[in-house]
Parts: sequence; structure tokens; C-alpha cells
Amino acid sequence: MVPRMPPAVAAAPAAPSATHPVADAYARLAEVFPDLRVTLGHPTPSEGDGWLDAAALAAAGPALDVFLADEAARITRDYGRSARPDVVASFALHRYAWPACLLITVPWFLHRRVPHLSAGDVRFHRELGRMAVRAGTFGCLPDDPAAALPGARVVPDEEALRTELRAAVAAHLGPVLDGFRTRVRRGPRALWGMASDEIVEGLWYVGQLLGEERRAVRELARLLPGSTAPYAAGAGFRELTGPDGAALSTRDRASCCMYYTLRPEDTCVTCPRTCDAERISRLTATS
Repeated sequence: MVPRMPPAVAAAPAAPSATHPVADAYARLAEVFPDLRVTLGHPTPSEGDGWLDAAALAAAGPALDVFLADEAARITRDYGRSARPDVVASFALHRYAWPACLLITVPWFLHRRVPHLSAGDVRFHRELGRMAVRAGTFGCLPDDPAAALPGARVVPDEEALRTELRAAVAAHLGPVLDGFRTRVRRGPRALWGMASDEIVEGLWYVGQLLGEERRAVRELARLLPGSTAPYAAGAGFRELTGPDGAALSTRDRASCCMYYTLRPEDTCVTCPRTCDAERISRLTATS
């Protein structure tokens, strides 16, 4: 499983610029996925233009208009055809939400730490493949050495930390989903289905890069065991059997990525319309 629309390729990975309990997780993310670099602290004006505050997307004003126009131009350039406005908006929402979820899920997966990030705490530079994060408080477990640090919110056990993570992602993405709602032309349930997909498919992919796909699948199944408000769908993993008898993880997306509107012959491997035989063929293909 590869993300359909990953962030733009960056020149080289960069470590987070300040010490924070989630800094090591972001550095590890950059090592395995150099297309996305996360720095702690907001960029200064000397770093140039092109940064977009996530809160500006939530506001659904001129910044969102520019973001969507850029996405429309990229689609035309990459696919040789224009896309419907709702398709453009869906692609653009995915382009932000997929890496934004990783800002919260990767520290949880690696170190059992859940940063609390509002839309105003994150800035995004799509062309550079960078995100800048103003990290503050975070959730953790009692035996975490970081539990004694200022800003730690200690929760009693793993299930409580999963609840913390679901709430943290919802608090960050909720305003952004509201900002996109009229542009993607989908209701709340469909939007939160999209959020479920971004959480699951982002960490699933990074888990593969880390060599921990099986653990990522197990952890995500516990995180989203079903419709857990406000999320409209669970992780929904199931197993297929490859030609050599190996187990292959797959799932059916809760929302449509709209890719079929540009290339009807090329559905996503997790699209409900992709049959299991085709999934097995694609998952076991070698270059």
C-alpha cells in the first residue's frame, strides 16, 4: 500500500529544530520517509514564502481558495486533464490531512506520546514537503520518563491513551474538515470517514517503512475498532492469502478518494471496487 498523493519530494531529511518529547519521533519519521520533514517551532519570515497555516484552511477564506487553485493546476499538469471542483477539494484535503495525522500518530506509535496540536499549531509547505509544528502539551503513560515534564498529561493505561489520540486528531482535523465541507460536497459522516482513512492508511504506510507493518495493523485495529465517534469507520483490516501462502493485509476504504474520476481504469488497492484477486496481484508484484 503506497499513498496515492504523498507530499512533494524534499531535498534531504532534517531533524526537528528543538527538544520536545515528540522530537525523536519526527526525526525517525524523516529517516524512513524523507519526503516529509517536520520541524518544531513555526518558520520565521526569513525562511521564505509558501507556508500555509492550517487554521487558514479551516477558515475557508482566501488561503483555502489559493490552496485549491494550486491543487487544480497540479492535477491538470500531472494528469493532463482538469478535475471537478469537489475532486480538487478532496485531493487537497487528503494532501494536508494525510501528513497532519502522522504528526500525532507517529509519536504515539513509536513512543506512546500524543501531542495536542490545534489547527493554529501547524504550518504546511507543500512544495518543500515540510511541516512546522508548535508542540506544547502531550499525553503519555505513567511509566514514560517524559511524564514528569511540564505539559505532560498522564493517562492511566493504553486504552486511555488511544482515547487521547482519537480526541487529539479530532481536535486538529475537525476545524479543517469544516473548512473543506462545502468544497468537497460531503456531509459530516463522509468527512469523518475520510479522517478514518487518513489515520489508518498514513500510519500503515509508515509502519511498512519502519519494518513494523504487522504491529501497525494491530495497533490501528485497537485504535479504531469500529465506528468510534466522531470517526465513521474502523480500521477494517482483513487478510488475503498470497500465491506463496503468505498473509497480506488489506482493507476497504470508508471514503472515496475520487481518483477514478481521473483514471477510471486504475483504482486504489484499498478501493471497495478493487477485487481481491487484483489486490493480491498488485500486493505481490515485483518490479
